[in-house]
Amino acid sequence: MFSKKEQLLAKTGPDGVGRFDYLKQLVDEFNKTQSDDAKQQILANLANFAYDPINYDYIRDLHIVDLFLSQLSGSKDELLHYGLTGLCNLSSDPTYKDYITKSNGIFLISQQLLHRNIDIALNALTTLIFLITPETQASITTPDIINKVLHYQNHQNTRFKNLSAIFLEDFCTPEQIDCAKKLSLNTCDIPLPN
Repeated sequence: MFSKKEQLLAKTGPDGVGRFDYLKQLVDEFNKTQSDDAKQQILANLANFAYDPINYDYIRDLHIVDLFLSQLSGSKDELLHYGLTGLCNLSSDPTYKDYITKSNGIFLISQQLLHRNIDIALNALTTLIFLITPETQASITTPDIINKVLHYQNHQNTRFKNLSAIFLEDFCTPEQIDCAKKLSLNTCDIPLPN
């Protein structure tokens, strides 16, 4: 549920920890802790805060989007999942859309399209769809990305089918799809989600 700043201040009270300070504590703890479980829980919380636009200024000031982006190059699926979730939650905002795009986000996100974890692959596809603008469409509807999305057209999971249909029908030309189909991608080597 979206909040207003007045509602947050009323909930916090005069002596409580404000939203900015709370998010800062989470970021500080994420950077200090050695526990993977703690990092996962903190990143999940930060991704949830990224859902509400009231937090966008705080997220920008604390560079939380960079924290999300940095998880895309990591080896821990749980952190990757929550990093993508945070990016997905932010990617409908024009400022974050631009920032993610300029930070090599399209490439990093597209690398997760065929991830073996369904949630990661779905978040990657959803985020790419949210990132499409007239300025970014050409860099998102590349033959390589289209080829990966084509693998979900007949997937048993309805979410994959629906998202691939949106991507292919709303943002790709028939010529682009034909070109992508000609790419040789050995699907035997790709662990597709169940």
